[in-house]
Amino acid sequence: MSHPHHILVRGGTLIDPASGLQSLGDVAIAGESIVAVGRAPEGFVADQTLDAFGCLVMPGLVDLCARLGEPGGEAEGLLDSELAAAAAGGVTRVICPPDTDPVLDEPSLVEMLRWRARRIKRSRVYPLGALTVGLKGERLAEMASLVKASCIGLSQADVPVADTQLLYRALQYASTFGYKVWLRPLDAHLGRGVAASGAYAQRLGLPGVPVMAETIALQTLFALVRNTGCAVHVSKLSSAAGVDLLRQAKAEGLPITADVSIHNLLLTDLDIGWFDARMRLDPPLRQAADRAALLQGLADGTIDALCSDHTPVDSDSKILPFAEAAPGATGLELLLPAVLAYARQSGLSLPQALAVATSRAAAAAGLAPLQLQPGAAAELIVVDSEARWMADPECLRSRIKHTPLATMQLSGRVRATIIDGRVIFNAADGESEPVTSNGSMACSPRSPAAPAGASGSQGPGPKPR
Repeated sequence: MSHPHHILVRGGTLIDPASGLQSLGDVAIAGESIVAVGRAPEGFVADQTLDAFGCLVMPGLVDLCARLGEPGGEAEGLLDSELAAAAAGGVTRVICPPDTDPVLDEPSLVEMLRWRARRIKRSRVYPLGALTVGLKGERLAEMASLVKASCIGLSQADVPVADTQLLYRALQYASTFGYKVWLRPLDAHLGRGVAASGAYAQRLGLPGVPVMAETIALQTLFALVRNTGCAVHVSKLSSAAGVDLLRQAKAEGLPITADVSIHNLLLTDLDIGWFDARMRLDPPLRQAADRAALLQGLADGTIDALCSDHTPVDSDSKILPFAEAAPGATGLELLLPAVLAYARQSGLSLPQALAVATSRAAAAAGLAPLQLQPGAAAELIVVDSEARWMADPECLRSRIKHTPLATMQLSGRVRATIIDGRVIFNAADGESEPVTSNGSMACSPRSPAAPAGASGSQGPGPKPR
């Protein structure tokens, strides 16, 4: 791994979602900072030059939900592989939910995870602490000491709190100290199915999760926020009715932010096909009308960000009948192509569209913004937005290979990732798959049949309105 003092990223299309910048030019980096954007300063001598001709140069991606394996035990190798996947996917900031093993409900576990992540020296890791001890929803965790140990918020991951009184106390306490609480909107008693309720799940005989499992939880949550003033991040919204409730809550001025997973934005329940366990996800894939509403909500700013929902699930837990398979999929290397697919469908300018995984995502997490401007931290990526590839297992650095996007032709591949003025990933170093002369990834020889909802070269997802 090289540590040049001066780096010149030359000839790319510069995109800064925070300011709306989109122009051709160079980025000059000295030490850990950007010193010039557009043109290198007089007398600037680069120790390393990265050619970005035909590529986008933009701030690194912020992923609001990516699990990285356990903080202790023998999973150090998993943390290493997942952070390598993050770097190769252009994700420079990873928000890690607390449902690790053991659960992140003690400061020592949080500190161990951060120490290991720092030692690996790849993407930055921002842990969320457990809201309740063991995520059991029975006793509040030591919120203050978790935040002191550098948790950026408190979360229940995907585990709902059945006791509304306890949740009320948690939000009161968090509000008093200015902590943000991250919650997945799911009713503890209604959310026990394996596929979204509807005609298709019924036809397949799969137990359904009704939309009201999400909307009842949202209405309860918004009532509690109204009463406590606590800032809340709603994780992985999945339904049109949920988007409507979120829109009303924001119009009312409640301190709410929200994200949607790449899977719920790109796929529908029909993609389950004949019980394809790769489509066993949490939240479940819903109908086309839900997907269209999620796309619209993301485009109009009701939903703040797009997350990968990267969830390591081993093969033994996945290669099972659909209803018995563990929910989850790899996602860190697929956030970028998902964001680019959204950009093509949203009708927005490229800087506006890319904000859902950069500036808007950072703001939702309460992190300092990443910007492409002189004086800003050198945390950026070079992206070949036209590179075509498929998420075949051999193309993925993550140790977890299962993804519902495996059958899709994806567009967009990271050529280089820079953090703190260090090139932590460079496809040209042979760390990445070779590119064929026509610009498509060499490890994706076949052209897949378009999945339900995909349309030609536009990629998966609904067409622009």
